[in-house]
Amino acid sequence: MKENPFFPEIHGNFGFGCMRLPMKDGRVDYDEFIRMADAFTGAGFNYFDTAHGYIGGQSETAIRDCVARRYDRGRFLLTDKLTDPYFKKQEDIRPFFEKQLELCGVDYFEFYLMHAQDRNNYTKFKQCKAYETAYALKQEGLIRHIGLSFHDKAEVLDMILDEHPEVEAVQIQFNYVDYDDASVESRKVYEVCEKHEKPVIVMEPVKGGSLVNLPPEADRIFRGLGGGSNASYAVRFAASFPKMAMVLSGMSDMAQMQDNIGSMKDFEPLSAAETDAVVKVCGIFKKLDLIPCTSCRYCVEENECPQGIRIPDMFSSLNAHEAFHNWNTKFYYRTVITGGDNGKASDCIECGMCEDVCPQHLPIRDLLKDVAKTFES
Repeated sequence: MKENPFFPEIHGNFGFGCMRLPMKDGRVDYDEFIRMADAFTGAGFNYFDTAHGYIGGQSETAIRDCVARRYDRGRFLLTDKLTDPYFKKQEDIRPFFEKQLELCGVDYFEFYLMHAQDRNNYTKFKQCKAYETAYALKQEGLIRHIGLSFHDKAEVLDMILDEHPEVEAVQIQFNYVDYDDASVESRKVYEVCEKHEKPVIVMEPVKGGSLVNLPPEADRIFRGLGGGSNASYAVRFAASFPKMAMVLSGMSDMAQMQDNIGSMKDFEPLSAAETDAVVKVCGIFKKLDLIPCTSCRYCVEENECPQGIRIPDMFSSLNAHEAFHNWNTKFYYRTVITGGDNGKASDCIECGMCEDVCPQHLPIRDLLKDVAKTFES
């Protein structure tokens, strides 16, 4: 395993994103998570990433129970985040931070990120002196590195880094479909990080799983290379850029873990033939015009839909319908709205709360109308 050129304490360039942990009966499946964590650390990796809102608050406590209480502290690195809904004024930040330490079962975080920064919530972070507060916590030894995660246009990141040169790392959404996407601007955002000489941490390298189960035409292109999973090409694409310190993968079962370990333990950048295949697959995706939802679930977990509409699952159904045009996409939609208080897409009252927290800035209310038209008519 190669030494990390940006942060020597990080082993390799691959991290365990804990937003999509294995689940069983609505709770994190501790047995499976432990197996995955042991495989991850056993392969030599040590970087775990969480946030307070992940899995409805279960991610932090799962890390406490399955990682922090089972490993010596020097065996793992942990990243947590300061997220907008959980503070209203500067005085709220330290108590929230201390609560996160307690929930995770640690005395400090190696990395602490200002979470999901965009032009709107950055104003609040400035008013509450969030960056300054984090820097003070670093001075006390409670944080090793200060960073931010980002969901907006490149010009906004440029402004933030101009105003906060103390930021040590930037976490961005980066994958081959979003690379030249006008709404995400992955390439331009990455270039801003290069300009400011900031190491990059990648999130959503497989775009919430969208780059795993590919349309048949795209799948055939990668199969023609003679080896490697669809996910492996996506993760290696993201890791192949020179400023990439870390690529996170949100894994929910052991098969995904083993596939990623196989791709990243002895990492090699994409070859010319593999890069050419990625370009061809991108061309196929551009023709499909799919909804760029990453299933982060902020719309249903951080700001619960009053109608019980499972928004990411509905968008997944519509994307599958557009990509594959088979009968079971409509069957899947029926399973989404069945049981409990789950609402249909047509139940949307257009309150807009989902759009307020969407990192992709999707027009969710309009898209739900497309879902209803496709599946309910």
